[in-house]
Amino acid sequence: MVTLYTNGHIFDGNGWIEAFAVDGSTIVATGRTTALIQQYPKATIVDLNHHFVSAGFNDSHMHVLNYGYGLASLQLAEHTQSLKQLQQYVRDEIHHRNIPSGRWVRGRGWNHDFFEDDQRFPTRYDLDQISTDHPICLVRACGHACVVNSLALELIHVTKDTPQPNGGAFDVDEHGEPLGIFRENGLDIVYQALPKPSIDELEEMLENAMHHLNAYGVTSAQTDDFVVFHGLDYHDVITAYQNLEAKGKMSVRIYEQNHFTNPHDLSQFLSEGRNTGIGSFWFKYGPLKMLGDGSLGARTAYLSQPYADDGSTHGIAVYDQTTFNQMIDLAHRSGMQIAIHAIGDAIMDRIMNAMESSMTSHPRCDARHGIIHCQIMRPDQYQRMKALDLHAYIQSIFLDYDIGIVNQRVDPLLAASSYGFHTMQRIGLHVSNGSDCPVELPNGMVGIQCAVTRKSVHHDYGVYRPEEAMSVADAIRSFTIEGAHASFEEGIKGLIAPGYLADFVIWSDDPFMVEPQQIHTIHPLQTYVNGTCVYGQNHIDNQ
Repeated sequence: MVTLYTNGHIFDGNGWIEAFAVDGSTIVATGRTTALIQQYPKATIVDLNHHFVSAGFNDSHMHVLNYGYGLASLQLAEHTQSLKQLQQYVRDEIHHRNIPSGRWVRGRGWNHDFFEDDQRFPTRYDLDQISTDHPICLVRACGHACVVNSLALELIHVTKDTPQPNGGAFDVDEHGEPLGIFRENGLDIVYQALPKPSIDELEEMLENAMHHLNAYGVTSAQTDDFVVFHGLDYHDVITAYQNLEAKGKMSVRIYEQNHFTNPHDLSQFLSEGRNTGIGSFWFKYGPLKMLGDGSLGARTAYLSQPYADDGSTHGIAVYDQTTFNQMIDLAHRSGMQIAIHAIGDAIMDRIMNAMESSMTSHPRCDARHGIIHCQIMRPDQYQRMKALDLHAYIQSIFLDYDIGIVNQRVDPLLAASSYGFHTMQRIGLHVSNGSDCPVELPNGMVGIQCAVTRKSVHHDYGVYRPEEAMSVADAIRSFTIEGAHASFEEGIKGLIAPGYLADFVIWSDDPFMVEPQQIHTIHPLQTYVNGTCVYGQNHIDNQ
């Protein structure tokens, strides 16, 4: 049965069309309404009532499982405008949820830069004021730092005599006593003590996360899921996705960014016949994912110069050059795509050194390797990315917060060449967009507004590098067809075009027509995946 969608503002990814026809899971035709009615005289006609329609959003870097895990944990972002509010919220939630003594209390989303009373990291002593009967672990919004209380420190056996971890750190006071703050690989010391979920629990988290993604218009996600839980076998994550697919419960198409930290585990994965592009329309293996450094907010992004507001540190490099060389060369020689997290310019150098070496030694066409985040960059690094034909996985939504700190954290000359999204497009890089959810909510319209205005949505920080603004059309493409390019799927998704999957969204307003500073208010009315409505009301009414 063919369904014809007409009378809307339909952006096909390149321009405007009057109508499109869907048969089952596929878009079969686009064009003028009268012509399509003649072509499909028995079609069911859906009146879009002048609403804006686009291809479904493809979040090209996020953490679906971690999002689902976070939805089951304490949601700190909306309840931490001050340190005292953070303490009171967690205290109240322990009571309301009736969490037994001795059971871990987990939460995520605090950001000390937004504290109104004391803009510092919480410590063990702050969390001890919440409870001394529950081990507590509260993760910063960026996911690159956490704080635990004294009971948790006892359970994980961290004392003044504990050595610092490679590629990470935990903070100590002037007497060498741990303060309960862990950064980068230091978080693993905490996470290894947390209980691992069952496959049934993994399925529940994933399904819940996908439903929430649909509510933001997300129909595809490129996601890093293998290292959410310390010690969890990645096969369990794969099994959970495959079980959901077999049950018909997938509502987001998954391209797994396979996160490995050592050659042995990567070799095992490859030896099992798992590699980029293998899988189904619902779950497919993507690139090797690695973590290069941390975040700007936590001062763990690895910079070539000391932090402007803390000259004692350059940040944290998670891996040295030798490890990058080994891992990247193994993946590249095996025909695997590569996508590595890099926020600081110094870590970008290491990553591109390793990629260039392997690509020179083992030439390969259309590898589509890329760098995730691409934030603090020097002018020469844009050209080097172009020379290596790397994909840029950006998160324009980060500008909402980062505009308020980049000129404090980073040398002015370096800040003046960073977050160069328009430059990337101008020199011919493929630039896809995402949220890094749960670092940020998977709200693509907020990301589009930040990309177009170069201003924070929620704070008055002024305009940052307006010359790097994207057009509305380019910003939408970064969430649709460019995301499809990142997963080698630009021939089947990311456009409203004949032969493409029927993944599309009917929106409340048109981002081309509203004031730029109002784009973030646009929300999905209906989200379709495989031609089926997975989110929204039954009828599209005028609003």
